[in-house]
Amino acid sequence: MSWNEDPHYSDLRKKMVEFQIIGRGIRDRGVIDAMLRVPRHLFVPPAYRGEAYNDYPLSIGRGQTISQPYMVAAMTEALELKGEERVLEIGTGSGYQTAVLAEIVPEVFTIERDPLLAERAKELLEELGYKNIRFKIGDGTLGWPEEAPFDRIIVTAAAPAVPEPLKEQLRVGGIIVIPIGGRFGQTLVRGKKISEKELKVEELFECAFVTLVGKYGFPESPKF
Repeated sequence: MSWNEDPHYSDLRKKMVEFQIIGRGIRDRGVIDAMLRVPRHLFVPPAYRGEAYNDYPLSIGRGQTISQPYMVAAMTEALELKGEERVLEIGTGSGYQTAVLAEIVPEVFTIERDPLLAERAKELLEELGYKNIRFKIGDGTLGWPEEAPFDRIIVTAAAPAVPEPLKEQLRVGGIIVIPIGGRFGQTLVRGKKISEKELKVEELFECAFVTLVGKYGFPESPKF
């Protein structure tokens, strides 16, 4: 992957990684290197590019956000990637988390329910040269049964519980990372599938995500 980049953004990215990522305890070298490589400023609307490397989420339109840099790093590290996994991402959004994953593993499968966001992310990721990402538009809570099982699953929106189809599509020995809770506050959890029927769940930390809408998620908010 290559692009012509303003050195200003490269410097901002290095500082982001130094202070927000390494400075907060992220130690996975693969995650750190991926976040040094991915041009986060290209994944936000042009009006927000000057804020792309700051320590907070940003709106990407359509009622969705690009997560805070530390959150992306922490969720990716929680997946315990070795570099050989097939990863399913629920919630493509801006495509930034997708790119970070694609820097580390050979295959990323990503699902987005909003066709406009999905197409925008696909176009940018292809422009940046990623060839190891498969895209799908649809209800992420249903997963991608045709491509299952997956070694890892990451969900970038909040669910009331781990969707059953995602449990089923996770390989035994695999890991899912997902925010669980209500609409206005959740706990990030990591589930390790220890048998066909059992997911061993551990709580990581409190967080706040937009809701995962779908059959096994939340109903769509009413529009006024």
